[in-house]
This record gives sequence, C-alpha cells and structure tokens, in this order.
Amino acid sequence: MKVMKVDHIGIAVKNLEETIKFYTDILGLDLQDTEIVEEQKVKVAFLPIGDTEVELLESTSEDGPIAKYIERNGEGVQHLAFRVENIEEAIAEMQEKGMKMIDEMPRYGAGGAKIAFMHPKSSYRVLIELCER
Repeated sequence: MKVMKVDHIGIAVKNLEETIKFYTDILGLDLQDTEIVEEQKVKVAFLPIGDTEVELLESTSEDGPIAKYIERNGEGVQHLAFRVENIEEAIAEMQEKGMKMIDEMPRYGAGGAKIAFMHPKSSYRVLIELCER
C-alpha cells in the first residue's frame, strides 16, 4: 500500500454553520462546498488548505455515527484520512497485516471518494480512513 498524502482531517461538530464561520472568518480558510452523504447520515463541509483539507462533519440524524461520536467524546477531531492509490489493495494489505477493518469493502464517501475505515483498536485509538479519489 502506498500512502500518497494526508487527504483530510475529519472534525465532528454539533453545528456546521457556526463552525464554518470559525474556520472562514477567524482562520481565513475558504469554504469549497458542502454535501449531504445520506448513507452515513452526515452533512460535510470541505475547507481546503494546501493539498489537503479540513472536513467538518455534522450528523443529520440522532442515531448517526457522528452524533454517537459527539455523545461519547464531544466535538473534535474524529478521524485522519490517508489517500491511497488502490483502496481494495490497501484493505487487503491491512487485513494481511492483522489490522481490523470496520469496512472490508470500500464504500461511498464525501466528495465522491471510495473509503474504508480501520478500527481504532488496530491503530492506537485513532480512527484511520483510507481514501481513494
């Protein structure tokens, strides 16, 4: 598996519009786009910075994964995403190395990416996303 770069940093937030104002008005980042990913029950805002981006995540449902994350941990960094060349090969390699994958097959992610998450128990309590664009 070749990791090409940090694709994005996912940040779980309670109020997307409020949080966007902080990143744009205070930090000076530009909002590129927002998107709802129904499958993951999340509304996402994309704020590019250099060749990576900040991805703000607000749950669209009380039972969504981001809502559950915030309930357990509060708002903050939820995952770190690494861009890979071939996600199917990356998943297979991680499994061969004994890593527990939440997703054994890629699924649709925000921005048209194919994604798969590694279980935090395999990655020192960091939720790692593998991402192919």
